[in-house]
Amino acid sequence: MATETKSVSVMTADELLQHWQEHRRLTRRTIEAFPEDKLFQFSIGGMRPFAELAFECINVGMPVVNGVSTGKWEKFAGEKPTTRADLLHLWDEQTAAIDEAFPKIPPHRFAETDTAFGFYTNTGTGMFQYAIDNEIHHRGQGYVYLRALGIEPPHFWERN
Repeated sequence: MATETKSVSVMTADELLQHWQEHRRLTRRTIEAFPEDKLFQFSIGGMRPFAELAFECINVGMPVVNGVSTGKWEKFAGEKPTTRADLLHLWDEQTAAIDEAFPKIPPHRFAETDTAFGFYTNTGTGMFQYAIDNEIHHRGQGYVYLRALGIEPPHFWERN
């Protein structure tokens, strides 16, 4: 028995951006929740400290926006932050840059398949889903760290 599937548009580009920025606000609050020394030093089971995980999200953010927009996949060229203030400043700069650049992505690029950084092939929408999933994954690691440090993490459902 064949089943019929119907094509349904689930989310607009604007809604995708807002969804991502909600996650970015929550990740920012997670960065803020860490004591300065633990942000860069604390790890469990050989995982990287949360500052490195957050910096990976920065390394994915604008490069994915630019790559989906132009088809040119260039790595983030900024300096790795060494303080919470520097990390938050970089996070906020990138958040503003994403807000500015994302609406300029040509609509057809969301459906086109591309290969990011020479190894990850997906549609533009899939690239953004990867960026969001990667951030959620790393924020979850940060939550484990915070709980191990006796710190209540931000509520995951409060993304505003």
